[in-house]
Amino acid sequence: MVARHSPTLMKQAILLCGTATLCAAFAPAQARAEMVMVASSTVDSAAEDETGQASTQANTRRTFVPEDFVRFAPRSALDMARQIPGFSIREGEGDRGLGQADTNVLINGRRISGKSNGPVAALQRIPTNEVVRLELVDGASLDIGGLTGQVLNVVTASAGGISGQFRYSPQIRSRGTPARLYEGSVAFAGGGQKDEWTLALQNDSNRRGDDGPERVFDSAGNLIDLREEIRNSDFDVFGLSGSYTRIANNENVLNITGQIGGVIRRDTEISERSGPISPVDRTRSLRSTEDEFNVELGVDYQFAVLGGRLKLIAFHRYEDSPTTSVQITEFADGSPTDGTRFVRDADEGETIGRAEFTFGALGGDLVYAIEGARNYLDISSALEALDTQGAFQPVGLAGASARVEEDRVDTGLTYSRGVAQGLQLQVSLGGEYSRISQSGPFGQTRTFYRPKGFVALDWKASPDLSIAGRVERRVGQLNFFDFIASVDLDQDRTDVTNANLVPPQSWVLEVEANIGLGALGSLALRPFYEDISDIVDQIPIAGGGQAPGNLPSAKSYGVEGDLTLLSEPLGWRGTRADLGFRYAGSSVRDPLIGNKRELGGFRTASINADLRHDFRGTSWAVGGSANWSDNAPNVRLDEIALDRETFAFVSAFVENKDVAGLTMRASVNNLVNRKNRFDRTVFADRAAGIVDFVEDRDRTFGMIFTLAIEGSF
Repeated sequence: MVARHSPTLMKQAILLCGTATLCAAFAPAQARAEMVMVASSTVDSAAEDETGQASTQANTRRTFVPEDFVRFAPRSALDMARQIPGFSIREGEGDRGLGQADTNVLINGRRISGKSNGPVAALQRIPTNEVVRLELVDGASLDIGGLTGQVLNVVTASAGGISGQFRYSPQIRSRGTPARLYEGSVAFAGGGQKDEWTLALQNDSNRRGDDGPERVFDSAGNLIDLREEIRNSDFDVFGLSGSYTRIANNENVLNITGQIGGVIRRDTEISERSGPISPVDRTRSLRSTEDEFNVELGVDYQFAVLGGRLKLIAFHRYEDSPTTSVQITEFADGSPTDGTRFVRDADEGETIGRAEFTFGALGGDLVYAIEGARNYLDISSALEALDTQGAFQPVGLAGASARVEEDRVDTGLTYSRGVAQGLQLQVSLGGEYSRISQSGPFGQTRTFYRPKGFVALDWKASPDLSIAGRVERRVGQLNFFDFIASVDLDQDRTDVTNANLVPPQSWVLEVEANIGLGALGSLALRPFYEDISDIVDQIPIAGGGQAPGNLPSAKSYGVEGDLTLLSEPLGWRGTRADLGFRYAGSSVRDPLIGNKRELGGFRTASINADLRHDFRGTSWAVGGSANWSDNAPNVRLDEIALDRETFAFVSAFVENKDVAGLTMRASVNNLVNRKNRFDRTVFADRAAGIVDFVEDRDRTFGMIFTLAIEGSF
């Protein structure tokens, strides 16, 4: 059995974090003064300070300049952002229109009108010579709805001409996996006094694989099947992305972002099987493919009108994803081959139009926004099985081909202002109307009206302590694939169609405390609590079968954090340690048994640690990292499965930042032989506790050797 976190202990941990935050806020001024961060008020002084710290300004902003990051030899704005102490980039969910901002990155004070082409991609395209400074801003002080806590604003200016950077990163593994030879990117940037542009071509490539035994036991614990398995997964995610910004003489601003790309994926698993239940040795092969094409385009234009600023946004995304899975079992005694094939072609699209009007009123800023969106998923699927003649024949799978559409309009008014010295307030009220329809014999059309909004406060209690709090009524986005019947050939699972899904809603409480530890570093703590209604989980479907569906309520709670420690106050220079962590729990009532359990697959804990030392006066650096995570089991009506890894993925690297002007890093990963594990209990009757069989998988993937080469031009 896997130990789970007690909800009582979780709530005590959140309370302890909140208490610690308040204690820090009201600590004696002298004690807090000892934690004030090292200031660098000019570029020259910042260049002399190798701690990576930056000035704390009276306008609630901490500012970093490029010289603060020299020791890390950054090639892009992304490299700089990842070295900011106590800050983590939040990509955002990116699946509920363009409404409230759900990322914590701005470029020149403006949101990024993209989804898959989001903040990480945008920052990666900006070369370091175009970065003027990076500002950490209190989100509620901005006239952008949805931003609270620390927000990174990257200020850029064209350096003139064309510049850029490139990266190439081949990789080999010690066990049975082909070499990765096509991982890399090249990015360009340019512009003039009034415009800037970026363009990047990249391929995120990987070659993964593992091998090892899988054992199957009956309900009495007797071994009934032994499987030796080898798996390989090859994929390439490639694309061309870019952006263009122009600021006219009258201060009107045009932004264009776009991306075109694709995914090529090939998965193979070979399983050699034998056991007393089936005396005939057999070989099962499972092969799956995906050939995806996607395109995304976002355009926004901001101009002055009626004493305020109007921003018009248009966005479109399209994706075509044909996939195929084939399972073939061949028998050593020449018995007829058994096989199944599942083919699916999924077309997804999203079109959004949005208008935001910002104007000063009531001593602050008001933003009125209205948005219209259409989302759709069009799926054509087929399930086939081999007949005795070795030909695939159709198998009925009701509801596997259908179209799901959502038309949505939402509107809201956001008000932000300073209410006291260092205290910013942001309030938003709004609502949305949506219509969801599904075609086919199980289809129907339904409409929903949902209120939403939030209240947020950002408090700069002292130069070294900022606290942000937020209470929000949130409307979630459904995964349209959950409506459609599907088959998992690997685990022999079937989900029937469910046209009765409704969007989940939740009350969310979030707190973020950013604490400066003086020259020693910084600490960020983020406790959260979410009360969810209509949560999506696996449920029984009327008429038979199971599928994702709505349960009445659920809760999640926990604390996340980032800690950065610097060695300078301890008597030596050049060492930096970063620690990211999460400790969380959840609760939902099981629809079959009625007991409370954690949400299926919920991430309950994680630790990510990085250590780096730059040798002063040289171009050399060494370091390492370790990460570990834990998650709750996935629960279906007839099984409980836990997919996880053994403790700690550990890596080490050595880096030279000037090899003929290039940065070269050699790393070795999986130093402690982490393994992939999968445990599954399949029930004949889970409500009665009657077990059918148990699977126990243990696979090794060996050590990984990577060479990264980066340069600028």
